[in-house]
Order: sequence, then C-alpha cells, then structure tokens
Amino acid sequence: MKSLKTTFRYLFEPAYGSTNHFVARWLFLRGLGLIYLSAFFALLFQVRGLIGSQGILPAAEYLQTVRPLGVLRFWYAPTLLWFSSSDRLLMALCWIGLIASIVLVANLWPRTMLVVCFLCFLSFVSAAQDFSGYQSDGMLLEAGFLSLFLAPSGRYPGLGKDQPPVRAAMFLLLWEWFRIYFQSGVVKLESGDPTWRNLTALYEYYQNGPLPTWIGWYLQHLPHWFHTATAAATLVMELILVWMAFLPGHWKTACFFIVTMWQVVVIATANYAFLNYLVLILAILLLDDAFLRRFIPLRWRDSLDVEAHHTGNAKLDEPPGPDRKANSLTPVTEVDSLTAIRSGLLAAVFAWIFYATVFPFVRMFRLDVPFPAKPVVWLEPFRIANQYGLFAVMTPHRYEIEFQGSNDGQHWDAYPFRYKPQDVRERPRIYAPYQPRFDWNLWFASLGSWQQNAIVPQTEESLLVNDRSVLGLFSGNPFPDAPPRLVRAVLWQYWFSSLEERRSQGVWWRRQLLGSYAPTLTRLPDGRFAIVDDATVSSPFQP
Repeated sequence: MKSLKTTFRYLFEPAYGSTNHFVARWLFLRGLGLIYLSAFFALLFQVRGLIGSQGILPAAEYLQTVRPLGVLRFWYAPTLLWFSSSDRLLMALCWIGLIASIVLVANLWPRTMLVVCFLCFLSFVSAAQDFSGYQSDGMLLEAGFLSLFLAPSGRYPGLGKDQPPVRAAMFLLLWEWFRIYFQSGVVKLESGDPTWRNLTALYEYYQNGPLPTWIGWYLQHLPHWFHTATAAATLVMELILVWMAFLPGHWKTACFFIVTMWQVVVIATANYAFLNYLVLILAILLLDDAFLRRFIPLRWRDSLDVEAHHTGNAKLDEPPGPDRKANSLTPVTEVDSLTAIRSGLLAAVFAWIFYATVFPFVRMFRLDVPFPAKPVVWLEPFRIANQYGLFAVMTPHRYEIEFQGSNDGQHWDAYPFRYKPQDVRERPRIYAPYQPRFDWNLWFASLGSWQQNAIVPQTEESLLVNDRSVLGLFSGNPFPDAPPRLVRAVLWQYWFSSLEERRSQGVWWRRQLLGSYAPTLTRLPDGRFAIVDDATVSSPFQP
C-alpha cells in the first residue's frame, strides 16, 4: 500500500514533480503559444468565409441541426458559439485567442492563457464541420489540454521552479508525440498501399501533397534511389527509432535530434500548417535541464542551480523502483486533504485520457481485447484523446478544382487562389504554419466527387452573389462590378514541370484540363440557384 501511495504521488502530485525539466517546459510552452498564435492568426482572415453567417458552411445552420439533442448538445458540440454564432463573436473568439497566445508566449498567466486558447480553438473546431477535419486540430487540442496541467500558475512564474512539472502530464504529452509517429508508421503497413511495401511511396510525394513548396520541386527531381531510401528511413524512424523516447539519458537526446532534422526537412518541402511545428516542439520534452543548461547564459544558469537545490531532490527524476524506500520521497510541504483531492481528480482525468488513447492503439494491431468503447466515444467531441495515422495511403495524382465565372457561357474567367497551385509560372511558396483551410479542403475534395463535398456547390452559390466573406478566401475577384451569370467548377491535373521545361519555359507546373467537376450554376430572378445545361436553365438545384 505504501509503494502504491508513493507511485501515485510520484506521478500526480506537483510536490513530487520533475526537477530536471524546468527549461524544457518553459521552451515547450513558449512554442505552444506560437502555434496557437499561428492558428488564430490564420482564422482571422478566413473564419467569416468558412463558417460565418454568409460563409460556405455557416456555423449557425450546423448548430441548429444539433439543437434537438437538448442539453447533450453542449457535450457533442462544445463551443462558445451556442451563446451567439454571429460574425462578431466569431471574430471576437479569434482575437481573444490571438491575444491570449501572445500573452502565453510572454509567460504571463500561462495556465490561464492556456485555458483561454483551448476554449477559443475548441469553439471553432466544434462548429467548423468539414473545415476542422484535420488531425492537426486534434493534435493541438490534445497538447493544449494536457499542457494545462503542465504549466505553472501565477502572473509571471518564470521557470516555475516552485512548481515542478507534473510527471503524468509530461508522460501523456510524450505519449501523444510517440503515437503521432508510431501510429503513422503502423497505418502505412496496415493500409495495404503497395507503395509503402515496395518503397515507392515518395516517388510522387512532393508534387501530390496538399500544398507543395519550391524546395519540394527540386527534391522531386532527385533519382529514385533517394526516394526509396527516404521511404525506408521514414518507416524505420516511425516504427523503430521513436522507441528511443522511452530509453534513458543520451538515447532521448539522440532521438530529439533525429526527429527534429526530419521535421525540418518536411517543413521545407511541404506546407502542413502547424502540424510539423507542433510535433517538433513536443520533442523538446525529450530533453532535460542537464542538457539544456549548457545553452543558458551563465547568470541564469547559476540561478537555475541555486533554485534547483532548494526545490527538491534531483533524484526524483528517477522512477520509484523496488530498491527505493517509500519514505525516501520527502515533500517540500505537508500534503493536505485538498491537495490529495486535487491529485485524485487529476489522476482520474489522466487515466481517462490514457485509456481513450490506448484503446484505439491496441485495436490497431487487431487484438480482440474486450475493452469498453464508450469512454472513448464520450471524449471524441473534445478531441483531447485522438488516434493518429498520417499518409496511410499515398495520393497517386494531383488534381485541382478551379472556380470559373462567365456572363455568356463562352468566355470563362478563373477566380485566383491565394495558396493553391494555379498559375503554372508561379513558384510554389512556403507559408506554414499558416493554414489556408479553404485551399486545403479543395485538395481533399478533388479526390472525391462534388456530391461528397458540399463546399464546392456552396462556394459556387456564394460567387454568384459576390459574397464578400467567401471572396476573401480568394486573392482576387474577376467580376468586381457585378457577379457573373454563370459559375462552374472544373478539374485540372497537375504535374511538376521537368528540369528542361523549367529552364526553357520558366514554368513550375504542367497541367491538363480534365473537364467539369461540379454542375454549372446560375441564379434565377427569384433568388434560387439552378443547374445550367448547354446554356439553358434546368430545374432548381438543391445542394
């Protein structure tokens, strides 16, 4: 019983927290604040066009469909937009989240700012529908929630030397980091995609991702042996090397440098928003103060050593084992009943999250373990216990949807995108961690039919009325004076240009028109929308 009590305190009570991860925690929380900042900054320019009152998928209409659930609607759609789904509140949430993230970076009231950032981002994700179906959103919400229990309290806690990081919170954050890698490796093999088994998965990777970069263009033209080697290295890293995170000392440090270099290359060759940045900063928790202190200025390093001496026993970083006596852990202050209750609640929350992540982890290996699934389902709306798996199946081709308007049905003008490939002479850019959700979703939509992707006909309708919010998602409007009479969506196939085409023609892309993607729409005098067939108006169109 005494050993169980010791282990409980070791994992969940701040007085027994890690005294060798103050700097790592400080760096991680600053990085998390910057990622929140990038997320809210991107939403400032997009949220009205995405889910505003005149947006493509209005949040108000979605919440109306959830309302019949009664009081349960607050659980299945946890968002502050229940108070009001107006554009004003949407923008307010973005601004509040943005300001809170800046304050978090400045290390002012870090725990409070984490609560604000989490609530604001969860409020958007819970109402954004198709525009929040990314694994990166779940990664940020899971990391943001767990960080509430990692961050020190107070107005300006500095390194928080009187509040050591709770070990269970650090473990769950590293558990998230590990699952992102390992589960991604497992799904690559379980998906049945032959390209991963024969190591050809990266032959077309750099040109077929959602939003390529110019560096990816150059890597695409490297010999096949390079792509074969990097595909093999990806599997080795995701399935084998990440286990180094559970080894002691220098193994963790080596693991940090391996995955960091890999993430830097991914960031340079593809725009995956804040996903890779988040995985990168999670890896900081692999490092300890014994390693990081050499990079700290001497005056701060001395302060760190002095405060560490007064905080507690550095040997607490070693997990309690059978050879250690239970009474070797001496808390700084006597643990009162309130602390015990708080630690008990914390343990219950962490146990629930851990169970909800272990359940799908075990099922990935098709083990028929009779675990109850309801605890997992209950947490799904909050996205704080997720299952990950990136690039299970590689995209073999690159398709791009383009919106075009016309007044005569003969001459069509394209609506220019801000980030998606379109002009073959425009160099692919690097803009992550900024996330253009509209452009991303169109890439996903191009892999299916318009019937499966309501955002395409909904966008066509918005362009037929020159809706300012939706037009803000484009870089320009070819019909500034009056909306076009007709709007259509066509499908192109894109390829990176060859080295010779790049030299002789100055193009980064080649493309071929494949035909219509979605019906051509027009607006009737009564305000309804209708499908146009051979320049004649047919029956009203219902998306």
